Amino acid sequence: MSVFPVILSGGVGSRLWPTSRALYPKQLLPLVSELTMLQETACRVSDPKLFEAPIIVSNDEHRFIIAQQMREAGIMPLAHLLEPMGRNTAPAAAAAAAFVQTYNPKGVLLILPADHHIRDVVAFRAAVAQGAELAQQGKLVTFGIVPSAPETGYGYIRRGEAISAGAYAVRGFVEKPNVETAKTYMADGGYDWNAGIFMFRADVILDEMRVYCPEIVARSAEAVVKGKRDLDFLRLQPEAFEACPSNSIDYAVMEHTSVAVVVPVNMGWSDIGSWSALWETGEQDEAGNVSQGDVMSVDTANCYIRAETGLVATLGVEDLIIVETGDVTLVANRNRVQDVKKIVERIAAEGRSEHQVHNRVHRPWGFYESLDAGPRHQVKHLMVHPGASLSLQLHHHRAEHWVVVKGVAQVTVGEEVKILNENQSTYIPVETKHRLENPGTEPLSIIEVQSGGYLGEDDIVRFDDVYGRKSDASAAE
Repeated sequence: MSVFPVILSGGVGSRLWPTSRALYPKQLLPLVSELTMLQETACRVSDPKLFEAPIIVSNDEHRFIIAQQMREAGIMPLAHLLEPMGRNTAPAAAAAAAFVQTYNPKGVLLILPADHHIRDVVAFRAAVAQGAELAQQGKLVTFGIVPSAPETGYGYIRRGEAISAGAYAVRGFVEKPNVETAKTYMADGGYDWNAGIFMFRADVILDEMRVYCPEIVARSAEAVVKGKRDLDFLRLQPEAFEACPSNSIDYAVMEHTSVAVVVPVNMGWSDIGSWSALWETGEQDEAGNVSQGDVMSVDTANCYIRAETGLVATLGVEDLIIVETGDVTLVANRNRVQDVKKIVERIAAEGRSEHQVHNRVHRPWGFYESLDAGPRHQVKHLMVHPGASLSLQLHHHRAEHWVVVKGVAQVTVGEEVKILNENQSTYIPVETKHRLENPGTEPLSIIEVQSGGYLGEDDIVRFDDVYGRKSDASAAE
């Protein structure tokens, strides 16, 4: 029996700002290892003896980044469903179940978030194998994490009677408790953390949804049936999906159904929900510090320090979170990191952009990052993946000068197409059609100097684009 993994990649992760941002959230970042959280999740379900190729559900803005990360991990998804807007986990699960039914009406789905860390993959797969047997029997399975502390940041699942070895009927779901209540749960021994990981047969979950949330299942299935293929993606039909009520699997189904079971498991799980969680899961030195990047610490204790672009030096401090990303530096008390989202909300309210994008902006062909900017100039570094190309385009208000720093570039300027090697350059006048391509097998690095009266990213007219993008500010370059 094979399991269809469904990876939900729709979160923003604002509590891990400034590294996690709306257009490049935590699941797309390498926070725990050299792999991104999404890549870790996909590799965890890559055993062909147990799993089919994964189904990914994400929003439109992240589609090319996710596709690139899957290629880098050597994983070809079975499908990549694009949500036109966020509607929580129940509609995403319903859409995935409707899609799986086209392959196997009784196929077993494993619903899991893209941004969780699991240290013990062997224990995870053993629990999945056990859950798959229960799902085949018509149960809606959820996985409870055996508590290691009276945690107040998670919801809990209350176990009922045992239905088989290591599996229990679900007696109830409990909201995040206060400390004293969490201690009673620990003492009781019959409560587990709710990890938001589920298993069920496609036909069973859809039947249960028709009872408890019929509008969700009807609109989600319609969005799949009326969806359109776009390259390697399936775009869910916007009108149907927008009409779908927003709700979680827990609230919509699991709290009402009579066939829910919980499989408790101890697998080194963390939702990496805050900077303190990364401090707890990271490798601490003798002073209790977790450091990533170029960090120099003297008389520093119990800190998480992350340097992404330059040296971070600390002296005589303790219990701090320090995160440097090039354009932002966050310094916070380690016990206040749950409030980082308050800073994000203030940034948004003041009309700034640091909550949305990094200095490095990812595109389907690679990325660009701003190195310098002034009233009539901007300097960028562009990296183009091997075999990738920017759109054929022109700008009304700016001219550009490209210098090849590394790799080989194929450049179109007007009617001329030429090859540029390292240290060679070209000039693109205002309102001249142009395109940059990487025909080589190594990444291409370009320094781009823009000059003109308006340097906004929306000054772009596309004539041809292999990624199907249109001329708008959200897909600039």
